[in-house]
Amino acid sequence: MTTLDLLNKKAPAFKLTDQDGEIHNLKDYAGKLLVLYFYPKDLTPGCTIEACNFRDNLARVKSAGAAVLGVSADSVQRHAKFAAAMSLNFPVLSDESHEMLNTYGVWQEKRMMGKKYMGIVRTTLIIDEQGTIRKIWTDVKVNGHVDEVIATLKEIK
Repeated sequence: MTTLDLLNKKAPAFKLTDQDGEIHNLKDYAGKLLVLYFYPKDLTPGCTIEACNFRDNLARVKSAGAAVLGVSADSVQRHAKFAAAMSLNFPVLSDESHEMLNTYGVWQEKRMMGKKYMGIVRTTLIIDEQGTIRKIWTDVKVNGHVDEVIATLKEIK
């Protein structure tokens, strides 16, 4: 299964812990739009830019009626350091088991310098108020991405 197989289908349920030890379930976001973004690793350049772009534009995302959740395989403790260092104002969820990452099709084989390894493909989804995945971006380029997300949220709303 790939992430794109989920387009226009019900989002798979999840239950993950954020940087503050709070548990988040998909059902907690029923009735509102949800931006769910998957990123490879805390405190790395691209992931930091992406998180800070969501942080800096959170008011715009909220005014479009949406919440934001970031997800990676980093530990809750590492997320806490990342969130504190970057003053993140939204939850980042830990999936060390890769269960959600596999379910959403973002845990994939990657290549770097001729070596193969498993990792997260930078991906963003918009889930609508009824829990249906309405938009998917894969292999996200972080510059300008949040503006695309906000424009799409306004179209969906």
